[in-house]
Amino acid sequence: MAINSNIDLPKKPNIKIEVSKVFNIDSKISVKGFKDKTEWVPEIDPNYVFDRETTLSILAGFEHNRRVMIQGFHGTGKSTHIEQVAARLNWPCVRINLDSHISRIDLLGKDAIKLKDGKQITEFQEGLLPWSIQNPVALVFDEYDAGRPDVMFVIQRILEVEGKLTLLDQNKVINPHSCFRLFATTNTVGLGDVTGLYHGTQQINQGQMDRWHVLSTLNYLDPKQEYKVVVSQVGDMKGAKNQDTLKNMIKLANLTRNGFANGDISILMSPRTVISWAQNYKIFKDIASSFKLTFLNKCDEMEKSIFLEYFQRCFDIDIEGDGPKT
Repeated sequence: MAINSNIDLPKKPNIKIEVSKVFNIDSKISVKGFKDKTEWVPEIDPNYVFDRETTLSILAGFEHNRRVMIQGFHGTGKSTHIEQVAARLNWPCVRINLDSHISRIDLLGKDAIKLKDGKQITEFQEGLLPWSIQNPVALVFDEYDAGRPDVMFVIQRILEVEGKLTLLDQNKVINPHSCFRLFATTNTVGLGDVTGLYHGTQQINQGQMDRWHVLSTLNYLDPKQEYKVVVSQVGDMKGAKNQDTLKNMIKLANLTRNGFANGDISILMSPRTVISWAQNYKIFKDIASSFKLTFLNKCDEMEKSIFLEYFQRCFDIDIEGDGPKT
């Protein structure tokens, strides 16, 4: 998908969508969306399970042009949540991962050599940020708290709803499209890495944090909801034969989360890890082997005995030959 042309959509959303029917959550509100789908609209995952509070926060961003930040531990589906809301609104969506290699030039654009009328010329090639602002696009900054300072100050210009983007190199001021929307996902709340899990995250300027209108937290789901999520992604786990196995997998995941919260261990199982474990279980047909290959082998040697104890408590199976030697 090229960014050399504008997206052909009406200037404003042109259909109403009932939230309770489309997102399967308890809500009486309706929101606006687009009737037609373009190539920039994410594909709908029909089995996706929506978290009510997070969904309503994201919908507020789309409907009322709020700047929305979704914060939570890794693997909770923050970015996917935004994408799946956008998919059901037929709203074009672009994700940019703000790792340490992304610079302001990558966002804004740069001079590029092009062939025109048989001659090489230097021409400014617009980046994703100016293009997104001029189109009905939901722009999502992934790993927002890992962004470089020079990039953060570029973004700060557009955090105001009517914020214009100034391209100094081009002597150009860009007005935002009326349907441009801005979202971000973070592992921290702008205070940097206080847990040791997220090396590379930065403290975010509080003046910038103040410009985000809505901050929603998406952490781990309750076991019943997490069960639905895993089953939606790994259909083979739905049968009665695997029901107890999956419940115990989620029970073990929650033990790791509680252990992490209590300071007993330094790593935890995310919903993404549980899904990977379920998928590997279907491949290897062995709950212990799939546990080791999915999670245990990634753990600190000094902590493996704790995870083996969790596994034994949940499955009543001892895994031999692992853990630190004493």
